[in-house]
Amino acid sequence: MNEEIKRYTIITSMDNEAGVLSQLAHLFSRRGHNIETIAAGWTTDHKIMRFTIEIYTDEAKVKLLCNQLRKLVPIHSVEILDPQKSIRRELMLVKVRAADKATRNEIIQIGNIFRGSVVDITNESLTLLVTGDDQKNAAFETLLKEFGIIELARTGIVAMERDGL
Repeated sequence: MNEEIKRYTIITSMDNEAGVLSQLAHLFSRRGHNIETIAAGWTTDHKIMRFTIEIYTDEAKVKLLCNQLRKLVPIHSVEILDPQKSIRRELMLVKVRAADKATRNEIIQIGNIFRGSVVDITNESLTLLVTGDDQKNAAFETLLKEFGIIELARTGIVAMERDGL
């Protein structure tokens, strides 16, 4: 029985204590799963961390993995988000070569189309911030490649379920 491999977004909440990330990573690697993206941060309670984890696997394996996650002591909750019923965003910072005014203006116009913000500017470069889904960010990156990307940083996906669906 060959199940379809697809992207799954897993949301966990765990105690904010030393070693929880190590426990998560160890469980995933022990089961042969590569974490594609991971983002973590406090919830409204700073004693609880929320992790958004993305993996590529099949449905049976993701369910098994979630059951194993629930057995970890610091875990409060584990859920698999339905892509049609969730909001997904990623933050991306891109530093681009921009040695002259015309180039800087062109890059700023591209950034405006993607609702990006200029967060740093020098005589040699421009750094932009854009937030969106992974396809939007990939399209933005593709357009900026012709200018020469100096550095790129992506946060990984953060996600939450939509209300009322």
